[in-house]
Amino acid sequence: MHYSTKDFAGDSIKLAQKISVKTYSSIYPVPRGGIPLAILLSEKLRIPITSDLHPGTLVVDDIVDSGKTRLKYFDYDFACLHVKKHTKGEAYPTYYVSIEDDWIEYWWETLSNEFPAEDAVIRLIESIGEDPTRDGLLETPKRVIKAYDELFEGYKQDPKDVFKTFKDEEEQFGGLVYLKDIEFYSFCEHHMLPFYGTAFIAYIPRGPVIGVSKLARLLDIFSKRLQIQERIGEQVTNALMKHLKPTGAACLTEAKHLCISCRGIKKQHSVMGYSSLKGVFMDNSHEGTSARNELMTLWSR
Repeated sequence: MHYSTKDFAGDSIKLAQKISVKTYSSIYPVPRGGIPLAILLSEKLRIPITSDLHPGTLVVDDIVDSGKTRLKYFDYDFACLHVKKHTKGEAYPTYYVSIEDDWIEYWWETLSNEFPAEDAVIRLIESIGEDPTRDGLLETPKRVIKAYDELFEGYKQDPKDVFKTFKDEEEQFGGLVYLKDIEFYSFCEHHMLPFYGTAFIAYIPRGPVIGVSKLARLLDIFSKRLQIQERIGEQVTNALMKHLKPTGAACLTEAKHLCISCRGIKKQHSVMGYSSLKGVFMDNSHEGTSARNELMTLWSR
């Protein structure tokens, strides 16, 4: 959602009206998103802006999202334009204009020569003690964002688009269909470090089947997001069961995680495995046992 200067002008009046019911000695803007709003509120409410916190200071920011920033100023009244739907109760601001679910692009962010995401990369470079202005790093923020567009393109793809089926009225497919040794790369949601490995995806069709490349594409859609390995397996099998409606579906993965090999416990040779089984593969019947045995035999070859 693009937040224009017209939106800003109207919402700042609404916010000022809410704040005016109480007297404040000063306004403290949270750098940098709170600065434009603080300037306007200072003018409308005739309250001076301060660079330090004092008793009676109103803290101002553009948005409360995760709530971490708001909780840093928990002892002070807090005003902002927007609150995200997932914000928890204890992080709610004292004053706000609306609750939003969309990503918001504020007009003052687009005035910069750099995209806000690139600016965030610059801050990260500075935080590790590097100089983002040296020759080797000048183009790094742009390259990182370009790489992220590819590494996390799974957010822009819908799994249901994969399920173009091939069906012949005279043919019925009931055998186990599988694709093994499918490479995948993902990023753990806890440290944003890569994990990578291979997957074995299988299903037993009731009739229609999908192109073999679609199994690999389905894996990519879910792996190219912030993830945990277990969730990838569950998402793949759930999508197969929902859109293809097979007798059973399976996704078995093995992966190395950099978050435990290059940091923390530092176990470089460890491999994590996870198996997600659905439908007949989970049955205790003779059919279910046979399906599992065939699956495991093919996987272990």
